[in-house]
Amino acid sequence: MRDIFELARTGAATPAELRYYFPAEFAPQESMWLSWPHKEESWPGKIATIYAPYSQFIKEVAKGQKVNINVADEAMKTFALAHLETAGVDMSKVAFHFFPTNDAWCRDHGPAFLINPEAEYKKALVKWEYNAWGEKYPPHDLDNLIPLHIAAELAIPCFRPGIVMEGGSVEFNGKGTLLTSTACLLNKNRNPSLNQTQIEKYLSDYYGAKHILWVGDGIIGDDTDGHIDDITRFVNEDTVVTVVEENKADENHEILDENLKLLKRMRLEDGKQLNIVELPMPSPVIWEEQRLPASYANFYIANEVVVVPTFRDKNDQKALDILTGCFPERRVVGIDSTDLIWGLGSFHCLSQQEPFVQ
Repeated sequence: MRDIFELARTGAATPAELRYYFPAEFAPQESMWLSWPHKEESWPGKIATIYAPYSQFIKEVAKGQKVNINVADEAMKTFALAHLETAGVDMSKVAFHFFPTNDAWCRDHGPAFLINPEAEYKKALVKWEYNAWGEKYPPHDLDNLIPLHIAAELAIPCFRPGIVMEGGSVEFNGKGTLLTSTACLLNKNRNPSLNQTQIEKYLSDYYGAKHILWVGDGIIGDDTDGHIDDITRFVNEDTVVTVVEENKADENHEILDENLKLLKRMRLEDGKQLNIVELPMPSPVIWEEQRLPASYANFYIANEVVVVPTFRDKNDQKALDILTGCFPERRVVGIDSTDLIWGLGSFHCLSQQEPFVQ
């Protein structure tokens, strides 16, 4: 059999054919990958305020695993170090990589890590194409190279499907079920030549998914056209949390109610019904007359902690209590994301997990 690096490079075999798959986020992690925020246009007038909560996020995750951070140069590394040291981050757990980026949204421009514990190379990655959510925020040429840099750094196989896909648009239970949204993956600003059946084939071939579930639209203010990580998340193999809006006058109410109805009809890869836990939405977060995509679903699951965005809202504690019940073996920590969300994303959007494999 040809070397797996050649198979990945030439596309002669897909990850699924080689029995690689994308594990659930709640599975053991080797590290978390980040791209240090530096693009002022992403947080106009506010970028200086985001480094404290961002550094606190790193501090919490680093208590239980390594954190890798992409930076452009020594100057950015020095700047980052100052913020992390001020926050009291355990710097023995942090590694910097001189991989320059256009922006900070590593969930979407970072690699999709796959595992096969029985393979010679137990870990591989997928380098999807990245077009900044339908060419909304050019340039994105540096971001699009990040998975290639990481594959070379880690010396692991890198598969290149050649289509646009973002990490925030897909959610996994680790047993073969993948959850996504029609609003994003079927949007003509991503892969206009592909229909739903063709996209499902890519999801199966390159994520190792066996069973694909679709919800509808995303929340108001989400510039990603409906990423699933603002709506519905797996918290274990058969349970999701999904955001709901109780206020019927709110423009998110109908969208989220329709998604909830879809979830209730869904079945997992083994035919079982989904367990569904409802998570409230915060009150609308408005800045400069723009409604922002504030959602408690944009949490990051690390080895020892679940980091949840909070919004100085009456529902913050309710959301934290619900998620504490979902993750009995992890600490659940809320970090104020009121300034971060001005960038139209929070902790999950900013991060990408690298799985641990024996």
